[in-house]
Amino acid sequence: MISANNVTLRIGKKALFEEVNIQFSEGNCYGIIGANGAGKSTFLRILSGQLEPSKGDVSITPGQRLSFLQQDHFKYDEFTVLDTVIMGNKRLYDIMKEKDAIYAKPDFSDEDGIRASELEAEFAEMDGWNAESDAAQLLNGLGIETEFHYSMMKDLVGSLKVKVLLAQALFGNPDILLLDEPTNHLDLDAITWLEEFLIDFENTVIVVSHDRYFLNKVCTHIADIDYGKIQLYTGNYDFWYESSQLLIKQKKEANKKKEEKIKELQDFISRFSANASKSKQATSRKRALEKIQLDDIKPSSRKYPYIDFRPDREIGNEVLFVEGLTKTIDGEKVLDNLTFTVGHDDKIAFVGGNEIAKTTLFKILTGEMEADSGSFKWGVTTSQSYFPKDSTEEFDVDYTIVEWLTQFSENKDATYVRGFLGRMLFPGDAGVKKLKVLSGGEKVRCQLSKLMISGANVLILDEPTNHLDMESITALNKGLIKFPGVLLFASHDHQIVQTTANRIMEILPGGKLIDKVTTYDEYLESDDMARKRQVYTASIEEDEN
Repeated sequence: MISANNVTLRIGKKALFEEVNIQFSEGNCYGIIGANGAGKSTFLRILSGQLEPSKGDVSITPGQRLSFLQQDHFKYDEFTVLDTVIMGNKRLYDIMKEKDAIYAKPDFSDEDGIRASELEAEFAEMDGWNAESDAAQLLNGLGIETEFHYSMMKDLVGSLKVKVLLAQALFGNPDILLLDEPTNHLDLDAITWLEEFLIDFENTVIVVSHDRYFLNKVCTHIADIDYGKIQLYTGNYDFWYESSQLLIKQKKEANKKKEEKIKELQDFISRFSANASKSKQATSRKRALEKIQLDDIKPSSRKYPYIDFRPDREIGNEVLFVEGLTKTIDGEKVLDNLTFTVGHDDKIAFVGGNEIAKTTLFKILTGEMEADSGSFKWGVTTSQSYFPKDSTEEFDVDYTIVEWLTQFSENKDATYVRGFLGRMLFPGDAGVKKLKVLSGGEKVRCQLSKLMISGANVLILDEPTNHLDMESITALNKGLIKFPGVLLFASHDHQIVQTTANRIMEILPGGKLIDKVTTYDEYLESDDMARKRQVYTASIEEDEN
């Protein structure tokens, strides 16, 4: 068990937390939620001991081991992948290294023998002989193939490093597990594996995540941070939302009844306060009036952008024809003879772990990259707008937000352009901020403003939820559901894929395509898809051999 006792954290004059008292019990998974800047990650750092509160303390049941997801992706660059995972249990790793050092001594003494014996006993008690196989199992579950297990961390790409650090946090069955955005940069298969792992995990989990489906799947409780306080709700994210809305509704109804009572008492007092025969009753009602207290209902500090994609023209029946697209990058075939047709009602989600293939296809369809062979043709009634996964170059210019967005608008009136920015939480003077100083979330909201102002009837989105907070993701989800045009998108957000897509495509390793008209959940449960994956995987292995 871990608990925060009267925890207060002040940053300058501002109190981020004020006398927070909360207890996290064994066997439960707690989702920490709150608006951007509410202090979710900061609270995890306080719980993990990385940050000292201004007042109060954190207590952990004696003897329990706490593990947390490391955010420094370069900390373990000089270690192998397996060693990095095993470091999740520091004591076990230290024993392994001390044992190795003793056995490597050329002048092995009696004292060394005694010490080695003590270490071996502790090592066996900690199930150390299974450490490497346990670490390998975690890595395989997260999609890191065995060939990488003995690689140096510095040689891995960023997405694989994230998975290794997650495996490190999970390693060794910690008593308390703290995870800050564990689904970031994970493909949907890895997220599904993590969901099942946490559902079966018997100890305490505290997680910060913007993935609503993930929170619904794994959480038994929700801890809501608002106005420097943390309120605990039993249930998952959807239950929290319904409960919090119901609580506000009940308070409003109670206040309405109190206001009616106040008016009734005030009317009586004003009518009879000068009447001698009624003066005693009027005085009694004054006392009753003084006792009535309206419930303090603070509006949530959460802010939701308004996302509404409205095409300038209706799309025709002929949207997109793709014939035999093939592309090889760095010697690896990422697209292999892709052929498909897109209809005017299609909302296509590209899923699976082949990130490079999805991004490559989108870049080819938007003209940013050329295929090695094959062709594609957009229908004459279509207009496309593209949300790239990496927009670093686009924002590396000396423009203000208004100047940048005006480029993409046919209507150059500043008031018109500012209207789109206001919807995306850039009110008033925020529009004159320079692009170079924007946060990741602000850049994404700018990109979404660009899509809205474009009036396109085909939207191509490559991981649009990266860097967004829960409120913006919810608004984007609603906007995509309402969009009357065609969608081609890739997303790690299960709920967006499930509620938006009516057609699923998966580009497998080797570049082959699975294409099925279905919802995402039905796709995942499909035996036919499992068989196709096995067939394609087997054919790829044969080609490689």
